[in-house]
Amino acid sequence: MMMVHPTLLGRVLLQPSRSISSLRSTNPSISAVRVFQSQYNTNSKSQNHCENEKRGKWFTLPPYTPTINGSVLGKALSAKIPAKVASETTALKWVLRCCPELPRNLVQKLFRLRQVRRESSVLESCNVGDQGQEHRLTRVAAKDSMDVGDRIFLPISVKVLPASKQDCHCSEEEINFIRGLELFKDTAIIVINKPPGLPVQGGIGIKRSLDELSASCLSSDYSEPPRLVHRLDRDCSGILVMGRTQTSATVLHAIFREKTLAASNDDVGNKRRILQRKYWALVIGSPRHLKGLISVPLGKVVVDNGKSDRITVAENSQNMSSQHAVTQYRVIESSHGFTWLELSPLTGRKHQLRVHCAEVLKTPIVGDYKYAWQAHRNWKQFSWSNIEDNSNEKSLSENILPFSLDLDSGSISEKHPRLHLHCKQMVLPDVSTALQDVQLSSEYDFSQLPSLKFDAPLPSYMKKSWDILRS
Repeated sequence: MMMVHPTLLGRVLLQPSRSISSLRSTNPSISAVRVFQSQYNTNSKSQNHCENEKRGKWFTLPPYTPTINGSVLGKALSAKIPAKVASETTALKWVLRCCPELPRNLVQKLFRLRQVRRESSVLESCNVGDQGQEHRLTRVAAKDSMDVGDRIFLPISVKVLPASKQDCHCSEEEINFIRGLELFKDTAIIVINKPPGLPVQGGIGIKRSLDELSASCLSSDYSEPPRLVHRLDRDCSGILVMGRTQTSATVLHAIFREKTLAASNDDVGNKRRILQRKYWALVIGSPRHLKGLISVPLGKVVVDNGKSDRITVAENSQNMSSQHAVTQYRVIESSHGFTWLELSPLTGRKHQLRVHCAEVLKTPIVGDYKYAWQAHRNWKQFSWSNIEDNSNEKSLSENILPFSLDLDSGSISEKHPRLHLHCKQMVLPDVSTALQDVQLSSEYDFSQLPSLKFDAPLPSYMKKSWDILRS
């Protein structure tokens, strides 16, 4: 059984927002800048005065505790089987884990120059009369394995390096808007309802993205920013999950990856899946069957003389690089030539749902101009007379949201509808509880691990389309 070291407990308690119950899942990468000045207290009778003076040249990292292999844990959660998820760690990895603000090349240089010391958890015999046993500092190499309770000492000079906390360049209104997107938060994950029009990752021509904004607005007292574990298209909305620590993000990555691998290997039976996602989409027309399973390979083709690319069904997968993509679908209801679909992707391929709807079901998603341009060429906005809506039209247009977002316009009653694709529901394993449980037992049976269920409301323009078609 792995126990929480009392010194580490005391340090974590200095962070007021952390609870005792969440300590077991606390990532060991507590910023070393916060803890390096702590003193290692021992019985004064057994502590050598000269050694104590020497220690003034160092600052200490938290005592080593067995780290969790996030990838192994993610696979165990996906398969619901017992697994040994603790893994050995080298001195280099432990320093980088405890000090995320230190550049890797600097840490490697410290090891090369033999400036890193270790205090072994094993007491050594001392020749000094009645002093008995004492801890000694010894040089440690980057690849040396760590034993439980070992401490690493780094030169005191590195403490002048500032913490890598990202400055927030957002206004108070923008910060409150991003924080208002949160659906759920615990020690391991953050779940938000992503608004349409806000890109998930940065890139050419993108000024603000969710990964950047979450680092500035959603980090709270954590020394590391939230990490993306899956993605949504810029114009898509709905549930987006981020890992709050490197370990939890690795676990979630493995869960999403294992789901795709299982479906790609034709494991699409009726067994209960540890990860479930359900999207709502409004499509033009109606599929031939009320429900079904789409299983076709998708490939990438270059268009516009190499200026852009698009995903398409790989008719002959031998002649082009392709990936298997599997989607379950179910008709929610049809009206006035439109159909609301529930789409459950069993794999996670780029633009998978959009291509499956447009090319396989022949029912393109409303507002998808990339894969359904022809269907929108002769688009006729849906006529809808609603006195209350018309009276509020002016006030809605004046409601300008941060980051120039507009969540109201774009329904089927307008000339240019927006993409009607929304990740509405998701079921995930309780990663926070799993991380706590594996700290208590090196081999834990995840078959009874509880699940977390999330539901994200539709954006305003999709809700308006829903109301129009039901009127």
